[in-house]
Amino acid sequence: MRPKAGNQRNKEAPSALEEALLARAAAWIAQGHPEQARGLLESFLASHPDNRTAHLLLNHAFVLAGDWAGMRHAVEQQACLQIPPATVAWNRSLVSLRLGNMPEGWDQYEARWLLPGLVVPVRDFPQPRWQGQSFVGQTLLLHFEQGLGDTLMFVRYARQAKALGGKVLLAAQVPLAGLVATCPGVDEVIAHGMPLPPFDFHLPLLSLPSIFRTALDTIPADIPYLDVPEAVPNREWIARTLAASEGQTRIGLVWAGSRTHKGDAQRSIPASDFDALGVLPGVAWYSFQIDTAELPNLPGLTSLDPMLRNLSSTAYALSGMDLLITVDTALAHLAGALGLPTLLLLPYFPDWRWLLEREDTPWYPTLRLYRQATPGDWPGTLHRIIADLSGEPPALPAAGQAE
Repeated sequence: MRPKAGNQRNKEAPSALEEALLARAAAWIAQGHPEQARGLLESFLASHPDNRTAHLLLNHAFVLAGDWAGMRHAVEQQACLQIPPATVAWNRSLVSLRLGNMPEGWDQYEARWLLPGLVVPVRDFPQPRWQGQSFVGQTLLLHFEQGLGDTLMFVRYARQAKALGGKVLLAAQVPLAGLVATCPGVDEVIAHGMPLPPFDFHLPLLSLPSIFRTALDTIPADIPYLDVPEAVPNREWIARTLAASEGQTRIGLVWAGSRTHKGDAQRSIPASDFDALGVLPGVAWYSFQIDTAELPNLPGLTSLDPMLRNLSSTAYALSGMDLLITVDTALAHLAGALGLPTLLLLPYFPDWRWLLEREDTPWYPTLRLYRQATPGDWPGTLHRIIADLSGEPPALPAAGQAE
């Protein structure tokens, strides 16, 4: 019986060792050491070529290292393994879009609907999905998915959709309802939770680029495509607050995103890091940060938090700024859609929509991108902003003033 017991232990040992090695690789990734994780995983995959977990961890290592050529090669290899085709297509889409390979990336991006939990809300309408055909005399429902920034970014396509047909409805998040109603092509906005009127076709907003075969040189970037609505909560309060800085350069600040965002630890900045901006003279500083007790130590900084009831209030306050400095949040998209000069701070591993190695973005002509040179280096990124603002003013269009 003893040999049998020994054989049983030998049979179980590889599984235990496998789990330990994968756990070590995951720890390297979590600690921001992709090269160590990559070496361990590539060695492991040499003897375990079909291990799905190892391949997915290797994807994370390539992403963290910014090795997109390696990531693309890895994803292509995984297409031959027992990894679900939807997962492979989703990974391909993120690589393709980040590299600017459109419209291929948009088609691959449709795989998001095949991965449970990736996109919310999921709607099961009996009406057919719109395929880009003429709908003259009919009604098309465009509906939001994912976050506020996604709605602000892709509502621009309503104008192109409207050109092909009759009525365009937009189902939008409640905080955006008044604001997105100003977008050309939108005939009616239905706030989430309200009954939907009758419609003939529907389409999620982020499927529009695939429908219109969007490439880098055909991104619809006519700005502004959003405006300040007529109804602005706290309009007079905001106007009085901004009037106190008449004659100064007004700069708005956002240093953190939603704490529930899965990438918030990478994209948000400690408020104290913004203290360095205090060397810039003649600036009236305004915080657009919501629900925070921690503020940068900047001379005369005014928090607009109590006045910003929804995104309409925020848009009105932004219209009185000369410049916005922000991390990757919905406010970056709002500022871009309004045509406000904006300096966007991006982590070393940015979201796919900001592409790679560019200081500009084809999505928003008035945005300038400041990327971390190394992972976690926000002080160095802010130093570049200070150097640029201390010299010649940014070559960006002048912003409007709140009245």
